[in-house]
Amino acid sequence: QVQLVESGGGLVQPGGSLRLSCAASQRLFSLFAMGWYRQAPGKQREWIASIRPSGHPEYADSMKGRFTISRDNAKTTVYLQMNSLKSEDTAVYYCNAQRADTNYWGQGIQVAVSS
Repeated sequence: QVQLVESGGGLVQPGGSLRLSCAASQRLFSLFAMGWYRQAPGKQREWIASIRPSGHPEYADSMKGRFTISRDNAKTTVYLQMNSLKSEDTAVYYCNAQRADTNYWGQGIQVAVSS
């Protein structure tokens, strides 16, 4: 099984930055595509970004320019750098790992953007 643990969330002021981390237990981490999703209260879970095993990133259009996804295969960790945060970014953020048609999810971590 793949276990995913998110960290780095918390409270941040509008315009601030935050870096989320997702540590994976799988020793074959480098074979998984990784992604970040979020879910705000009363909203559906939405895709933020993903990164292929090769390191190639993809972003939702609304996230381009503010969020950056990266991975460190040696540390079996994927990161999400979030800049210029807005109150609308307040949500629970989830880490995702995918291989073939199988998806694994972390428990989620709260990010609150407020003054």
